[in-house]
Amino acid sequence: MRNVKVAMLGFGNAGQAFAKMLCDKRTDIEKKYGCGVIVTAIATRTKGTIINDEGIDLARACRDVETCGHFAEDTTGLCTASDFEVIRSADYDVICELTPLEIKTGQPAIDHIKEAFVHGSHVITANKGPIAWAYRELADMAKARGLMFFYETTVMDGTPVFNLVDHDLKLCRVTEVSGILNSTTNYILEELAAGGDYDEIIAEGKRRGFIEEDPAMDIEGFDAAAKITALLNVLMDAGITPDQVDRKGIEDITMEDIKAAEADGKVIKLLCRGTIEDGKVRASVGPQLVDKGQMLATIDSTTSIVSITTDLMGKVSVVEHAPEIEQTAYGIFGDLLRVMEGLVR
Repeated sequence: MRNVKVAMLGFGNAGQAFAKMLCDKRTDIEKKYGCGVIVTAIATRTKGTIINDEGIDLARACRDVETCGHFAEDTTGLCTASDFEVIRSADYDVICELTPLEIKTGQPAIDHIKEAFVHGSHVITANKGPIAWAYRELADMAKARGLMFFYETTVMDGTPVFNLVDHDLKLCRVTEVSGILNSTTNYILEELAAGGDYDEIIAEGKRRGFIEEDPAMDIEGFDAAAKITALLNVLMDAGITPDQVDRKGIEDITMEDIKAAEADGKVIKLLCRGTIEDGKVRASVGPQLVDKGQMLATIDSTTSIVSITTDLMGKVSVVEHAPEIEQTAYGIFGDLLRVMEGLVR
């Protein structure tokens, strides 16, 4: 049986959940596609790097990271190779770019993907930076080389947003994209409105794993700006970067603002929007008042929503309800299945 060989750049929470999903679904994959999947390389900055052309023991790799924070010293193929060394020398068909986001440049993930294309590899990325900062260039590189390039996980985890447009909205022209894309700020605003203490809200979010140690990127709107940029670049061929988004976060929202909204029958939400003005795509992120009777007001806690307006199908909305790390992993997993379908064809 033929194996599709995968190299992983990064092995954080999403990467480990993806690895476990591959283990759990191995038999189903082989039955449906007539081929297997093996991971031949995992490159990390802090856990070590493994290169094993025969296939890495993913279950053991996950156990080792969970118990001691790094790959065991007796792991077959353990080495100190860098991300770029893995890209240039490992044996693989597809790379999963799962490195941490550098939200203000998209690097080094952009260069990882370029190098993988030069290598002749298909690419899956869960990193929104490359889609926000260099989508058109990367998509053109992939097309010119006949390679597949998928990125479902970059916005709303595994929720099929890009797939929805690709497969079910054929020949529709997207004219507007909007929604609540940053679940951290949504959670904070809701908890504040319920009377919570800001510091305690942040501490609880960190404990539950969806608020970063430094939440400024979320609170100041940078994450939301990167997500709406990624959506607009793919769905509307916007060709913009996050620094072109009219951005405002929730850092200046006060309890007085929240109470005033409540008294007026409204809630405050951090909304993202992209539309066409004077022939160009314009994007914005900012807190807005939403009537409690509107659907957006019901998007609670860590839930997200995106609405896509088209010329032929009107407005279509997709809601992701309180995702966990498995939803992020499924986005990567689903993209890998798309690659396998392409290879089988």
